[in-house]
Amino acid sequence: MNDDTGPTERPVLPDAIARGRVIAIARGQPAERLPAIAEALRAGGVLAFEVTLDSPDALAGIGAVVRAEAGMGGGGLLVGAGTVLTIAAAERAVEAGARFLVMPHTDPALVAWAAGQGIPAFPGAMTPSEILSAWRAGAAAVKLFPAASLGPGFLREVRGPLGAIPLVPTGGISATNVGGFIAAGAVAVGVGGWLTGSGDSDVIRARAAELLGAI
Repeated sequence: MNDDTGPTERPVLPDAIARGRVIAIARGQPAERLPAIAEALRAGGVLAFEVTLDSPDALAGIGAVVRAEAGMGGGGLLVGAGTVLTIAAAERAVEAGARFLVMPHTDPALVAWAAGQGIPAFPGAMTPSEILSAWRAGAAAVKLFPAASLGPGFLREVRGPLGAIPLVPTGGISATNVGGFIAAGAVAVGVGGWLTGSGDSDVIRARAAELLGAI
């Protein structure tokens, strides 16, 4: 795709996502559990962790994880916020320590605000028009959602005309189907309930390793 219309200073895709290929997503987990979940993810090889803002005390949880990971001497997780619906929510998440923002939808004004702050944003999109709109607004990558409903075939086909736009399929991803999305051209994947839903550190660590092995 030759048309790269968008901001001249687009935030780059963080190395933890480009290299790690996985964004682990915690939704609905109590804030006090998040540092232990983060530790298990890190032990399993995951490099990026998204806490959704519809979780209990999400901002406090993000702050707790950021502080814990800061003590890892550069080996900690990259921590971000998900289910970011407004600029006000984005501001609060960044103040809490989030270093990337993920949305379930495409709101060009919200994406442009994040780009203006130098914060990588991953807006959710389902159609080619939404994908292109999100990219032109300044997205670092576009979250293809809901991925399991669309399937790897959709990702492969949409990358024909829109191949310059990095896509991160999210929704219903597990070790069983992740290989198909990576083979279809996903730059990374977002993985939620299958990976973190149990809240059990041993299960999370084992599934993180299994997921990376499948990738």
